[in-house]
Amino acid sequence: MITRVIPGSGEELPVLGLGTWQTFDVGAAGQRPLIDVLERFAAAGGKVIDTSPMYGRAEEVVGALRKHVPDAFLATKVWTRGREHGIEQMTRSMKLMRTERVDLMQIHNLVDWRTHLATLRQWKADGVVRYLGITHYTTSAFSQLETIMREEEIDFVQLPLSIGVPDAEERLLPLARDRGVAVLVNRPFEEGTLLRNVRRRPLPDWARDYGAESWSELFLRWIVSHPAVTCVIPATSNAEHMSANLRAGEARLLSMKERRVLRVQLEEDR
Repeated sequence: MITRVIPGSGEELPVLGLGTWQTFDVGAAGQRPLIDVLERFAAAGGKVIDTSPMYGRAEEVVGALRKHVPDAFLATKVWTRGREHGIEQMTRSMKLMRTERVDLMQIHNLVDWRTHLATLRQWKADGVVRYLGITHYTTSAFSQLETIMREEEIDFVQLPLSIGVPDAEERLLPLARDRGVAVLVNRPFEEGTLLRNVRRRPLPDWARDYGAESWSELFLRWIVSHPAVTCVIPATSNAEHMSANLRAGEARLLSMKERRVLRVQLEEDR
């Protein structure tokens, strides 16, 4: 697995991570296929598992199954208002995930971010969290993300980026590099819209030029090939899909020119 450095520490993370929205919000019976997903993920060198108290039972399921990824880098979020409510929620998250320390705690969708940022700075100093960050899932929040990235010291930003919605490349990704902020990418398939749009289309012959064997691999390789991206976190509960996704982080990266050409080819091939 290709790795990228967290700018603030020099620690390396694999470029392919695992999201848990919807896919990990399951009961006991639904956990069985997730074991295969996690074992394939770990075998390929995967580490980053991203979740949130907003995702139903996902944190609890991550806690129950985390043993299948021995070197897991656990990332979750705080999603409430008020200092005490934030502390209560984050403490509960750690209990659900069966850990006394979280690798990355993020302020989910910027909810009451000033309050939680102060708490997280103290928690980081105390060793309760290793890194702190902010997240959003819409491009409409980019101006606020940009302001926080310029004015505050944060370790991570999580934002949407896909070959169909490349807006983050304009200002946020260059800013992340300048400010030494690691980037987690969410919504790489635009909640499945990208894959649904190509479901009945065979993979073009030219996709082989980019080392891709599937549409998902092609779309993910376009993302991880941007040098400012630290890790992309597609969610899946399907082991075969997990394997296809992982291949995007195991072959060569595309040059910036190849990324531009790929977008043009996709437009022309519609």
